[in-house]
Amino acid sequence: MPVLYAVIRIRGIPDTPADVEHTLNLLRLRRKYSLVIYPKDLPGLEGMLMKVKDWVTWGEIDEETLALLLEKRGRVKGGLKLSRDILKKFFNVDSFEELARKISSGEIVLHKQDVIKPVFRLHPPRGGFKGSVKKPIGDHGELGYRGSGINDLIKRML
Repeated sequence: MPVLYAVIRIRGIPDTPADVEHTLNLLRLRRKYSLVIYPKDLPGLEGMLMKVKDWVTWGEIDEETLALLLEKRGRVKGGLKLSRDILKKFFNVDSFEELARKISSGEIVLHKQDVIKPVFRLHPPRGGFKGSVKKPIGDHGELGYRGSGINDLIKRML
């Protein structure tokens, strides 16, 4: 079963070097508090994450959080909310949990399909960030790899 990375841009646009901004654009992280989901084994992803580690945080997303994300923040082309009718019509599934299961198992590759928008727009986290948005996780900050701790952050940002 492929592991999925959820990548969230935490820092904004001012003072971002051009090469880092280009990499963020390639990852589709053009705005602050936007989230994308990629398979961990995607070629070149690790290098891109290392390049932008001072602007984003990432970790492994679980099925429960993915289902919640799709239900609350999923959008289709045109900006409409992702609904059960759309799930049934395009993916032949009855629930968001079932769609999350298919995405987690690799049957549906979220960044390659044409129905759901690949970027999820989030709120700032409820209760604020626990550390500085200018320092890495290990240094009392919020940036960089956080493992399964990403799920708690996503739930606070929905």
